[in-house]
Amino acid sequence: MGKGMMIAAWIVFLGLLAFFFKNILDKQHNPNQEINSSVLNSGIRVVRLVRNRNGHYVSRGYINNQEVTFFLDTGATTISIPEPVARKIGLKRGPPISVSTANGSIEVYLTTIRRLSIGSIVLDNLSATINPYMEGDDILLGMNVLKKLEIIQKGKILTLKQYP
Repeated sequence: MGKGMMIAAWIVFLGLLAFFFKNILDKQHNPNQEINSSVLNSGIRVVRLVRNRNGHYVSRGYINNQEVTFFLDTGATTISIPEPVARKIGLKRGPPISVSTANGSIEVYLTTIRRLSIGSIVLDNLSATINPYMEGDDILLGMNVLKKLEIIQKGKILTLKQYP
């Protein structure tokens, strides 16, 4: 009985340790799990994002009311969604198209996002692609979204503004 309890205690301890370190790593990858967001009296919607440890801007957000993680990518033309994430949030594959990536041309599938939000910023009816070759859970937030916003980068903070 004593040995069994000791093994159980170690299992619980290691589980808690793994949970603790996973939370630390998640916060290092995405320091914007709680969005710094406001709406000014003028109607301007403002979101401030903190750069992650790798110098990228990653943020929690929503597609069609489903929580997702965005990776802001000024090098991406459109929103690019890994296929497993697209399935999870209920997006359907549309017609296939060929796109150029850093690794060459690939076939992806068109889709439409009814509503995308990051904090107080809300955009409707956006084109996106479902990428069957993309790994991970991060959605690339491309220029078809970013061009609709004012972007100010200063120090470790990226400020996004949406004008009425």
